[in-house]
Amino acid sequence: MILTEQLSRVEERFVELDQLMADPDVLSDYARVQELAQERSGLEELVGAYRQYQDIQNQLDDNRELLAENDDPELAELAELEIAELTEQIAALEDDLRRMLLPKDRNDDKNVIVEIRAGAGGDEAGIFAADLMRMYTRWANDHKFKAEIMSVSETGVGGIKEAILEVRGKGAYSRLKYESGVHRVQRVPTTESQGRVHTSAATVAVLPEAEEVEIEISANEMKVDVFRSSGPGGQSVNTTDSAVRVTHLPTGMVITCQDEKSQLQNRLKAVRILRTKLYDIEMQKQMDDLGAARRSQVGSGDRSEKIRTYNFPQGRVTDHRINKTLFRLEQVLDGDIDELIVDLAAFDQTQQLQAMAEEA
Repeated sequence: MILTEQLSRVEERFVELDQLMADPDVLSDYARVQELAQERSGLEELVGAYRQYQDIQNQLDDNRELLAENDDPELAELAELEIAELTEQIAALEDDLRRMLLPKDRNDDKNVIVEIRAGAGGDEAGIFAADLMRMYTRWANDHKFKAEIMSVSETGVGGIKEAILEVRGKGAYSRLKYESGVHRVQRVPTTESQGRVHTSAATVAVLPEAEEVEIEISANEMKVDVFRSSGPGGQSVNTTDSAVRVTHLPTGMVITCQDEKSQLQNRLKAVRILRTKLYDIEMQKQMDDLGAARRSQVGSGDRSEKIRTYNFPQGRVTDHRINKTLFRLEQVLDGDIDELIVDLAAFDQTQQLQAMAEEA
């Protein structure tokens, strides 16, 4: 059985780690001990569950042997009852073990950069993009994450052309990564005199924030321009050259930040955004290399796909990837998106388990 073979190899490695950490030569190397301890910690829960699985399997075998060799009806009845109970436990543990064997997303614990852009639909699309920015900001605040608007380009009617929102906190990416894609809204605009429902859209991209050690950008790869900030922001913003435009010469990518009063703060923000976008490009390349099977999963991050519809006349939100509809539109736009996040994560995990079973 492939599952058992995988688990046996993991257990062998766990035992090997214990032996290495007891070796006097290894103990003298603090960095090596830390590395081994971290690897051991990552395997501990899985190995514990596998050993529990082995214990139950041994009990199951003993009961089957007892049932086959004993003619006592009372003992046979007890053995059958225990076999049924142990069989259920085995099945549940197998599911848990398969989930634990799924590859971990190395980005799950990272902060995220959320890019929101108005799509088709004119002013109404900009207003909807602002609604989404507010939704993610409220969600982050409700969950004790720190949300900061890094850049925003506003329209004159209360909407935004685009915005970049940073959400900081352990696990931010694991919670928000399924939000990438096209979000569609259906509602009657305030300017619509005949009460007709209009459809517009906004795109969302959720990017794990890259660390300096992951994406290095040398100074000669960047062209930095400073200019006077425009738009609302107070006297000092409007009268000093505090806005920064960073151009990444190898790719032509341009990042502009002007929301801070300090030129240095705007420059640091722009470089963080640039580093994250370059990291995302590398991630997309790796994902393409994995082939169509991985790209078909819900977490593939395809930003051209329509993923969700917000229908105001019916007060509903429908996520098209999992065919789930919630009739509490106002609460969702107020940041109550946990039910969708949990179901999307479960759906993605199920798809990965199915792929694992097919490969087996």
